[in-house]
Amino acid sequence: MNWKLALTGVAALCLFVGAGTLLSPASVAQDAKTLKPAASFQSIANERERSVALFQEAGKVIQHPRCVNCHPATDRPLQGASMHPHQPPVFRGDGGMGLPGMQCTTCHSAENTPVVGQADTIKSIPGNPAWHLAPIEMAWAGKSLAQICQQIKDPARNGGKTMDQIVEHMAHDELVGWGWKPGAGREPVPGTQAEFGELITAWVKSGAACPAS
Repeated sequence: MNWKLALTGVAALCLFVGAGTLLSPASVAQDAKTLKPAASFQSIANERERSVALFQEAGKVIQHPRCVNCHPATDRPLQGASMHPHQPPVFRGDGGMGLPGMQCTTCHSAENTPVVGQADTIKSIPGNPAWHLAPIEMAWAGKSLAQICQQIKDPARNGGKTMDQIVEHMAHDELVGWGWKPGAGREPVPGTQAEFGELITAWVKSGAACPAS
């Protein structure tokens, strides 16, 4: 028996059988840009495990730079996919609207504004009627998904919101929704706001369990 040929055949068979379970880099990249529907988690029988899985999927939005940039751990917002400190230097101020003379509305209008002169580096300026930083109590930058989860559930740190109000905020708030329509030159958060809202709703209904770490 030619063992070399036999082993080659076994290796080929393993590759063929395993091909369906291996994800290509393109598949992984695409997965990062989409959200699994909340209904797809119903197959997880253990309610706590299902709840954690739902929040981890929603975490693809929560921990995306579009969201974390407005939830900084300091009084200075972040920018870009690299989440670098905002340029020009601006600071939180009252209500997260910036300091006098350098408020958010100095540059950010009610809608995204295309930029022509700096199109190679800056293609648009973000805009929304309610543009402002999240309260410092809701800082997400530098925190694990587990820490953010506990923070979202804590009325002392979430603006006094009930879990039903958290669902409403995530699913329908227009400033949250900006993450899916961030303007030219920016990657939107995964999925849609409706899909994200369904994940948060299902998470709350299943007990709002948080990841262990």
